[in-house]
Amino acid sequence: MSQEQLNPDKPETILTHSDHQEHVSSPQVASSFEGATSTLSRARSKLGLHPQHPVKYEDDEIHQMNLLWPRIRLVLREPFAEFFGTMIMILFGDGSVAQVLLSKNQASAPGGDGYGAYQSISWGWGLGVMLGKIEDPSELRVDLMCVVAGIYVAGDSGAYLNPAITFSSCIYRKLPWRRFPIYFVAQVLGAFVGSGIVYANYLNAINNYEGHGIRTVPPSNTATAGIFCTYPQTFLTKPGQFFSEFIASTILMFVIFALKDDRNGLSKGSTNWFPLSLFFLIFGLGACFGFETGYAINLARDFGPRLMSYAVGYGPQVWSAGGYYFWIPMVAPFCGCAFGGFLYDFFIYTGPESPLNEPWLGFKHFFRIGTHQTTYEHDMKMRNGNHNV
Repeated sequence: MSQEQLNPDKPETILTHSDHQEHVSSPQVASSFEGATSTLSRARSKLGLHPQHPVKYEDDEIHQMNLLWPRIRLVLREPFAEFFGTMIMILFGDGSVAQVLLSKNQASAPGGDGYGAYQSISWGWGLGVMLGKIEDPSELRVDLMCVVAGIYVAGDSGAYLNPAITFSSCIYRKLPWRRFPIYFVAQVLGAFVGSGIVYANYLNAINNYEGHGIRTVPPSNTATAGIFCTYPQTFLTKPGQFFSEFIASTILMFVIFALKDDRNGLSKGSTNWFPLSLFFLIFGLGACFGFETGYAINLARDFGPRLMSYAVGYGPQVWSAGGYYFWIPMVAPFCGCAFGGFLYDFFIYTGPESPLNEPWLGFKHFFRIGTHQTTYEHDMKMRNGNHNV
């Protein structure tokens, strides 16, 4: 979720063959560059990405276009960005929960009661890592810097880091639907790998906390599965679980659209202030809506680490805990983000990207038959500023 998150096809972010060739002085180099770029464009189109990669090469860098790995990197640049952005988010987020939970009651810690009350240390790190869900609500903090760090890592892709936000951007901001699958896979894999790294780092601490080889899930008093994914409070009903995630996701998407709205008289699209604004948004969600379910609000953030925890030995209880709660953070964020986007566009947004600002609230698109466009045609229209495609 970066500055370009809700409009990744802005003209200034896309570079055409001619844009690159302005920096290519040799005809031979230009010819080689053109052929390599054409191949890359076809490969990117097949993956659902924009045909033109968002990188401008200088003369002394053109030779990279003939090397295997730089070409692979250009083809998969945005999925790589989503993968590593989500991975960094989980490293900070799950890592903070692990440190707080596993150091509980550590007399050797500053203050003599573990590293759980380390808010001053976190802020001292430049608004560093605060933790997500933990059983004691007095210790509730949020994964702030983890999100902000992920934004900067994944800037080229739009830094969605959340399938539900990607989904809502496809609905309301004309992000091409063909990008959703590869972004989805990259985000889930990034979360899986990030949580795996946290597990490996804290393996000895987990053994010390639970017992060697023992792995339990909430509501066990010594459960460590909550380090990696969310689990609901035992008193919650199934509708209560769903609504908790739904309302947090609704607020998330509504406010993000407000922050990114260029027509908003206050935020003006947030520009460089967007990461800081998002920082406070996530802080508020955790402070106000994090207690009951841990405010996953993100399928990738919850499902990837849950799958990892199952793989390393936490057992089938990771799926059955909370009355098979696992599907709630997979479904509710999509519903909540879609609803939050609808509310903002229906009542406030006036831009041309939203289908709600078209005749019949955009429902005509559901009945378009025989008007499909090729990947290249759509992206070129988006690049030229024609959003009504």
